[in-house]
Amino acid sequence: MAEKKSYESLELKAEILKAIAHPVRLCILQGLVREGPSNVGKMQTCLDIPQATVSQHLAKMKAVGIIKGKRKGTQVVYKLTSIGNIEQLIRTFL
Repeated sequence: MAEKKSYESLELKAEILKAIAHPVRLCILQGLVREGPSNVGKMQTCLDIPQATVSQHLAKMKAVGIIKGKRKGTQVVYKLTSIGNIEQLIRTFL
C-alpha cells in the first residue's frame, strides 16, 4: 500500500511539473514569487500578451492547485499555494 501512495505522490508532482513547463507560466510564477499576489491585468501588461492568453495559463496552473484566485470586487487576485512547495521550487529553479 505504501508503494501506491508513493506513486500517487509522484503523479501529483508530475502534474505540477507539466503545469509549469511553459515559458509564460514560469514567468507568471516568477512574478508571483517576486511581487506577490497579482491580477490578470497586471500580469497581462507585464507579459505583453492578450488577457485571454494569461487567463488560459492561469487556469492550467489553478487546475493542479499551485495557484488560487480570490475575488476582490471585479478583479481576481492570484497567489501561490503551498502545494508542491512551488514557491521554493521557483526560487531555486529561476
